[in-house]
Amino acid sequence: MLEVGVKAPDFELPDQNGKIHRLSDYTGKKVILYFYPKDNTAGCTKQACGFSERYPQFTEKGAVILGVSKDSVSSHKRFEEKYGLAFTLLADPERKVIEAYDVWKEKKNYGKVSMGVVRTTYLIDEKGIIIKANDKVKAANDPENMLKELD
Repeated sequence: MLEVGVKAPDFELPDQNGKIHRLSDYTGKKVILYFYPKDNTAGCTKQACGFSERYPQFTEKGAVILGVSKDSVSSHKRFEEKYGLAFTLLADPERKVIEAYDVWKEKKNYGKVSMGVVRTTYLIDEKGIIIKANDKVKAANDPENMLKELD
C-alpha cells in the first residue's frame, strides 16, 4: 500500500464504456480511488452499491469515485448495468495501476495461497496527494467511512 503524504501515481485506464480516464483529469477534486478483487462477487457488490447509493452525497462534497479491478471493460459494463452503478469503473487487466498502487499481493483464502487484489481505498486530495490509505477495508462499511473522511 502506498503511504499517506505521497503523490498518487498518475494513470490511464478505460472505463466501463471504453472512455480513457487519467488521475490527472481530476486535479482540483478529491478522488476516492478504490481497488477491489472482482465484479459481481458478494463483497465487491456491497461496496460498489454502497458507493452508488451515496453518490449524490459524494458529489455534493466535490468528490469523484473511481473503482478499479483487473476485470475487463465488458465485465465492468455488465456490473454497472446489473446494479445501476452511478460512478466510474476502471479496467486494469494488465494490473499496471493495481501494481503501481501496491495492492497486488499474496492472499490466503481458506488455506489456499494465491496472488490477488487486496481491497484497498485511497483518498486523494485536490493536488493529487494521498491523504488516506486503508488496506483493512470492510466492503459494506467503506462507502460510509469514506463519506465521513470528506467532512
